[in-house]
Amino acid sequence: MKKTLIYVVLIIFALVNAYPILWMVINSFKSEQEFANNQFGFPKEFVIENYISAWETANLGTLFSNSIFICLTATFLTVLIGAVTSYFLSRFTFKLNKAVYTFFIFGMLIPIHATLVPMFILMRNIGLLNTPITLIFPYIAFHLPITIFILTSFMKAFPKDIEESAIMDGCGIFRIFWSIILPMSRPALATVLILNFIYNWNEFSFALVLINDPNLQTLPLGLASFAGQFTTNYGAQMAGLTMSLIPIIAFYLLLEKEIVKGMTAGAVKG
Repeated sequence: MKKTLIYVVLIIFALVNAYPILWMVINSFKSEQEFANNQFGFPKEFVIENYISAWETANLGTLFSNSIFICLTATFLTVLIGAVTSYFLSRFTFKLNKAVYTFFIFGMLIPIHATLVPMFILMRNIGLLNTPITLIFPYIAFHLPITIFILTSFMKAFPKDIEESAIMDGCGIFRIFWSIILPMSRPALATVLILNFIYNWNEFSFALVLINDPNLQTLPLGLASFAGQFTTNYGAQMAGLTMSLIPIIAFYLLLEKEIVKGMTAGAVKG
């Protein structure tokens, strides 16, 4: 009985969270008139032109390219730097170990939006404002703390015998890291990959402040401008939002098994 109740609660929770996405997808195939008359029913005719209109009008090709470049670059560099840092913090003992770890974790307490103005001034002074790499630096900086926190907690649980055996076989520090520690950290790596990817893909505030050129805008910023210009064409808006969700849902489904393992391990170990 208890198990059945848990499944019922989880199903209800899943439906509540999935309904807005399903509603958006359904309405993306409706004409303007049908959307105005019936927002909660299935479309009588599927209007594919909404997707064509959204793609062409909102310049989604450019927006997708910009978002993919920034998102993948920032995610890759964050996870790479975080993994190397976590390896040394978790597997080596040195004088400033705890101080360095505390320094990174302290970054989780800093409110991101409080840094928007200083970040704008800094980027302007160093000449990186409104460039293709403007957003990569703040994305890396603000996601290193959570990345290091999860990976360090996970790597600390590995037995020292593994490294000792590898050293006896002639492996160096970085060979141990690349061939042993990283493969063993797959659940935690999947966790930080999906967390970084989701945030970088959906981030809006830094993109709004640091990017003014329409040709450099990311997907969330471009869709916001598109919705503001075409407030009556809700079908096209829904189509644009639906297309923006496809990469992130696909990425999550690819790693969802590992992310559950990684989040559980990162929460209870260390």
